[in-house]
Amino acid sequence: MSTPPTGVVVVLLAVGAVRMSQLAGEFVTSYPRATLTSIVLFALLAVPFWLLVSELDFLEREPTALRVVAFAWGGLVATTVSIAGGTALENLVAKLGSPHLAADWGAAITGPTVEELAKTLGVVAIVLVARSQVNSVLDGVVYGAMVGLGFQIAEDVVFAVGAVALAGQGDQIQPVIATFLLRGFLSGIWSHTLFGALAGAGIGYLVVRRDTLRAALALLGAWAAHVLWNSPLLGDGLGNGVLALLGVILLKGLPPLLLVLLLVRRLHDREADYYAGRLATLGDPSLITPGELAALRSGARRASARRLAGARAKPAVRRLQRAQAQLAVELSRASATGIDHWSSVIRSERARLRRLNHPEAIAGPPSWRHTASTVLTTVVAIAVLWVALSALGGA
Repeated sequence: MSTPPTGVVVVLLAVGAVRMSQLAGEFVTSYPRATLTSIVLFALLAVPFWLLVSELDFLEREPTALRVVAFAWGGLVATTVSIAGGTALENLVAKLGSPHLAADWGAAITGPTVEELAKTLGVVAIVLVARSQVNSVLDGVVYGAMVGLGFQIAEDVVFAVGAVALAGQGDQIQPVIATFLLRGFLSGIWSHTLFGALAGAGIGYLVVRRDTLRAALALLGAWAAHVLWNSPLLGDGLGNGVLALLGVILLKGLPPLLLVLLLVRRLHDREADYYAGRLATLGDPSLITPGELAALRSGARRASARRLAGARAKPAVRRLQRAQAQLAVELSRASATGIDHWSSVIRSERARLRRLNHPEAIAGPPSWRHTASTVLTTVVAIAVLWVALSALGGA
């Protein structure tokens, strides 16, 4: 059913799409190869972030359509508002303060102020058009992160093509690659997706728990983390070279990253306790066994259960886990139709697992292979990070 807030959101998305299309047209006309390269690179970067954010709320996944709306708000509405608003506010800083202040601190003052407000309004828009889908603080985190991801990808494309124009060497892709390494690969982990997640938590605390103090702290934390990231602090304090650049990135980005990880872990555990409690009341091992209930409560144990199943049974275990999570949601809503449907799905997947000689989707013991794989992945990631930093020359 169409509602006034839905109509407003649709109009704003349409206006943002028109403006971004005009901007993209200008880019393509001037630098076609660089523009296409930047769009492809940052679109590929968005995929793992999208999948990661989507998995944050496994037990009650947000509707795909709303995640798309949140992403589109960040990439279309928040970006266009921030381009104009940031420029206007930076000019105001130069007039009220000084050109020197604007040059040094303009990005730290104007960027977080305009951009965080524009992105947070995207989460507010989701609340207005689909209040029933925001019933936990973790929901706010997911939608906020999606808005931030959309903003991050669109802004990075703009910066990449801007770097090409600034280089003044024509339609070259080298500035695009450098921007991708610095703004995408190195800064993506603790950039707008992270700030958006914090702000989304603030909206979640406000509308779900009516906790104004925690809401204010989360929103202020998103703004402060963005200020720190954009600030000139530590710009020259660690010297030059690869290690210096890595040190600045870690000192500015690691604290808010750890804060968000701890927050998400706490929110996930709280939600897992709630839905696991609903499933525990069933007492029906054909729907969920005690071992499966323990596995469902943790992302690590869910992944362990899928690994233990092996290649043939892994897809069925994943479908079983999703069906069990959906059943928990329907139990919380007391929906007889939903309960019957997902109970049927679970029994169907259970029968498929029995045919594969894997009747129960439980987590396995700690595996040295998995540990070795994790260590190897970490080493490779560090090596790639080092190469990326070296390619940038530590600049």
